[in-house]
Amino acid sequence: MSKPIVAIVGRPNVGKSTLFNALAGERISIVQDTPGVTRDRIYADAEWLNHTFTLIDTGGIEPDSKDIILSQMREQAQIAMDTADVILFLTDVRQGMVDADAKVADLLRRSKKPVLLLVNKVDHFQKFEADVYEFYNLGIGDPIPISASGKLGLGDMLERMVALFPDAAANEEEDARPKVAVIGKPNVGKSSIVNKLVGENRVIVSDIAGTTRDAIDTEITHNGKEYIFIDTAGLRRKSKIKEEIERYSIIRAVTAVERADAVILVIDAAEGVTEQDAKIAGIAHERGKGVIIAVNKWDAIEKDDKTIYKHTDRIREILSFMSYAEIVFISAKTGQRLMQLFDRIDMVVENNSMRVATGVLNEIVSEAVAMHEPPSDKGKRLKIFYVTQVAVKPPTFVIFVNDKKLMHFSYTRYLENRIRETFGFRGTSLKFIIRERKGDS
Repeated sequence: MSKPIVAIVGRPNVGKSTLFNALAGERISIVQDTPGVTRDRIYADAEWLNHTFTLIDTGGIEPDSKDIILSQMREQAQIAMDTADVILFLTDVRQGMVDADAKVADLLRRSKKPVLLLVNKVDHFQKFEADVYEFYNLGIGDPIPISASGKLGLGDMLERMVALFPDAAANEEEDARPKVAVIGKPNVGKSSIVNKLVGENRVIVSDIAGTTRDAIDTEITHNGKEYIFIDTAGLRRKSKIKEEIERYSIIRAVTAVERADAVILVIDAAEGVTEQDAKIAGIAHERGKGVIIAVNKWDAIEKDDKTIYKHTDRIREILSFMSYAEIVFISAKTGQRLMQLFDRIDMVVENNSMRVATGVLNEIVSEAVAMHEPPSDKGKRLKIFYVTQVAVKPPTFVIFVNDKKLMHFSYTRYLENRIRETFGFRGTSLKFIIRERKGDS
């Protein structure tokens, strides 16, 4: 089940990043268990009273010109309207209501998306009470006074926010068709792949104002089986600022990956794998999806008998945190190996949902422990008592041990490799939770 998306929109200097940090906590700049991947503070997974959600900061470059600020805000609002389930519209009580606020409020009101109007920097409610009431004039609902820096009023705001989340049960109509997100940098051929698979130009990329910028769902039938492809290519390139294009690409990728069962990461064969590819790949890895790396434009590469191995080694090096990912070399232009994608999708979706019997799992782990003794420290050796699988999507295992501190990352990786050798799990990440068993030493 995908998490609700919450987007923060507002003028420069109203406190978007402060609110983002306050809601997301300290985890936002950390990518856990993802060596080599850094992440901009664009999105974070957050939780409040058992409600998990993905928080997006639409902010970006903050230019000086008022005209540019308004156009930037419109762009942010559009991104939020396209991708978010709930929009947090942030204003500033000290600056008061300004023209740009009114114009963006009008845009948000017409979007029919749930919007919470937040009036920030209200450190003393009685002192600013009259100033807060001014924001009723935006006609976008009751203004909620908060202080992002002082963390005041956030509980009331969060309560109102989670009440607006879509009803998961109503939305999940048991659609068993595999959902496949096609992600990657701009211009790597995401839409071309979907177009070729569907056999007609269903996904149109256009710079014309009004062209849909939402992720586009395309139904594709292959050998009598239906698939839903989520293409993120409808990104408007009005802004020539590279950082903004990257930011919006990442926001799109987050929202598409959230809904997907499997992810196809498209890489340009001519350009090779880049750090930006690693950033986008990290999104799928963190969310535990099945991953296929599609190296597109393979027809345009001069090849010898070592070319495919060189490309594979380079991908494995840059994307070292997802060594499990399947790699396929394709050409959307010629159709080369394109149909192989369906077999890979079926495989990674199945492996992402695979369950292993506890008895068999413990046999394999016991053999692995016998072959490679667990680490010790100051005379105390790690003991592994029991392993069990507790979840799928991704397959998640709990390992009960005598002392968590003795369970080095390298030994967890060793056990993971043995489990993969036995059961496969190709194309999907595995998650391990280490727990101490009380009363054992």
